[in-house]
Amino acid sequence: MPTKAMILAAGLGTRLRPITNNIPKALVKVEGKTLLELAIQHLAKFGVRDIIINVHHFADQIISYLDENKNFGLTISISEEREQLLDTGGGLKKAAWFFADGGPFFVRNVDVISDLDLNRLKEYHQSSNALASLVVRKRETSRYFLFDKEHRLCGWTNQQIGERIISVKPVGGAEMFGFSGIQIINPEIFSMVTEDGRFSLTNLYLRLAKDQLIKGYLDTDSIWKDAGKTIDGLM
Repeated sequence: MPTKAMILAAGLGTRLRPITNNIPKALVKVEGKTLLELAIQHLAKFGVRDIIINVHHFADQIISYLDENKNFGLTISISEEREQLLDTGGGLKKAAWFFADGGPFFVRNVDVISDLDLNRLKEYHQSSNALASLVVRKRETSRYFLFDKEHRLCGWTNQQIGERIISVKPVGGAEMFGFSGIQIINPEIFSMVTEDGRFSLTNLYLRLAKDQLIKGYLDTDSIWKDAGKTIDGLM
């Protein structure tokens, strides 16, 4: 069964202002291609043919762009968040209907530029029997997921404000990794979501990690850039 995917593209793009004052973050161009096109191409390279994209900020521009490009030859659905921006967790919950076929699916941020081998990620995820597998890197950031020596999610920390959440006692101590904005999730997660409205996937994972296996997939060799913070040096 071909893997489906969701591209999270509803954000306001505040870190890219003033560029995003008149266009959505998804349509910001890097080396002549929009971030949305780069995200779609990355998924398509690994066999994804069915994608759902959530929209909020300048939603009409994204929809028109996809129409003009004939969905880049793929089957693309839109999840409307114009009335309320739902954050990553709420956005995924609203799109739950799209993943009713029961297979694991990819979720990626539109502003992540990566050539990560998604087939290897899927193999890792399925072999570990995890509910979700989050792609992480050893990199400098202010917020980190905490994983034990078996790469099981055990907590989260915000170094900037000194906040630390421990969901489950780590085996062999906890190590900090930066999230790469790419993940693969089993659809069983939807039956475990009790949150409503706007909420983040981070908070959902931290709650579920007490009883469910959520793994970290360490990416050490792919190209990875966060275009959501700045496009300096990427143009």
